[in-house]
Amino acid sequence: MILTVCLSPCIDVNIEVDSLGVGKSNTIISKRIFFTGKAINVAIGIARLGADAFSTGFMYDGNGHQFEIELHREGVPYKFVWNEGRVRENYKFIDQRSMLTEVNDISAEITKEKQQELLKLISQISPSYEAVVISGGLAKGMSAEFYGDILKAIPNGVKKVVDTEGERLFCSLKYGLDLVKPNLDELERTLKRKIKSKTEIFDACKELIAMGAKRVLLSLGKKGAIITDGHFSYYSKSVNVAMNSTLGAGDAMVAAATYAMVKNCPLQDILKYGVAAGTASVTSPNSISFSKTKFNEILSALSVKEIS
Repeated sequence: MILTVCLSPCIDVNIEVDSLGVGKSNTIISKRIFFTGKAINVAIGIARLGADAFSTGFMYDGNGHQFEIELHREGVPYKFVWNEGRVRENYKFIDQRSMLTEVNDISAEITKEKQQELLKLISQISPSYEAVVISGGLAKGMSAEFYGDILKAIPNGVKKVVDTEGERLFCSLKYGLDLVKPNLDELERTLKRKIKSKTEIFDACKELIAMGAKRVLLSLGKKGAIITDGHFSYYSKSVNVAMNSTLGAGDAMVAAATYAMVKNCPLQDILKYGVAAGTASVTSPNSISFSKTKFNEILSALSVKEIS
């Protein structure tokens, strides 16, 4: 079983308009609403693979009930620490020229008491799980050290997976991680430098390993991904598919890679599972996750090569 911890859920509202004029009346052509959050997406991905996932983290009284409905539909049990306020809502407007305009909300503040409540819950339930995944941003009123506080609450022997960047990642690495999954942009922002060549990519991954990561799964978008443990490194190129939405692709990759790691799969299979799930997720415009059928189809078509 895999526990996922979502610290900042959100509602993504994707709106298609004929044109978007500031100060004018605009008409919606279509609207899609996703009840999301990186670790919630991971839990759903794990469930779609047929494994057991449990979702925890922070939720908000004002509009959080819809997340319960979605998780129930996906067969994912959950227990949240509830807070006053509303889940943040992010709006993405796309016009006929494929121009994207984003308006992003901020989370309501999480009090110190609620933060301690979540830490206590994680310390109580995490010993029952094979792995814990922590991913995403933080709500208002929280520091990057909270990632470290969560990891301290998880006992030894439980695999730890983190998908975040910057100070949150640095704070996490101090406590030892079994897997981290940045994409290239996140890795550059974290290390505060451009990464262009293959040598620079491996040097950057080795920095994370030196800081406390056992494995680095680096997403290269539509080019695929690499994985390394500092001794062995592998690359898998993604197969060509119709790209309908990138929403949740990284989370799908984390879900499948964690699932493979818990099954004690070799490094190259962890990579293949991650790439297959990430690729499968972009084929579905109406979901934040992937179908197992599509995952299996892509998995069978992938190849992996060792690189140095």
